[in-house]
Amino acid sequence: MGGSWWWVRARSAREVLETFAWVEVITDPEVVARFEDDELDEVDIDAPVMPPGLDDLRAERDPQRGRVGFGALADRDILYLRRPCDDEDDEPVVSLMEIGPDGRRVRQVELAEGGTALRSGPDDWPFNPPVVDLFDPALAGQEISQHEFEEQWARARQVGPHM
Repeated sequence: MGGSWWWVRARSAREVLETFAWVEVITDPEVVARFEDDELDEVDIDAPVMPPGLDDLRAERDPQRGRVGFGALADRDILYLRRPCDDEDDEPVVSLMEIGPDGRRVRQVELAEGGTALRSGPDDWPFNPPVVDLFDPALAGQEISQHEFEEQWARARQVGPHM
C-alpha cells in the first residue's frame, strides 16, 4: 500500500516501536532482502534530527511515553477493542475488533445505532493495514473482553458481497 521506508539503527525492534508512532518494523529476511539495494535513508535512533515523516512520528510518540497505558497492549498475541468509527459520511458505527500482534484486524463486528451488526474478516477486506498503534496509551481504555467480542460475533450477520 505504500508508505515511507527507512533503515533504522536501534538496539531492538521494540525500541523502534517505542520511539516512533505508527511504524511497522520489518524483520522478515525475504522482505528485508528486497530493499537492501534501495537507497533508503539510514537513521540512528538516537540522532537529534530525523528525516521528514519520521520526525513527525517521533513527535507524536514523545508525549505518549509518559502516559498511563503506554505500551500496555503491545505484547499481546490477540486483543479485543471497541472503537467508534471515524467515517463522518456514514451512519455512526462502533467497531469491535479482534487485533493481532501486528495491529492488523483479524475479525471485526460493526454495530450500527439501529442495532444492525455485521461481521467481516480478512477475505472481506481488499487491504488490511495495521489499524491501531499498539503502544498508543488510549487503546487501554478501548479494550473489551474476548467474551464480549465473541457474543457480538455470534449474533452478527456476515457482510454480503455488495458491501
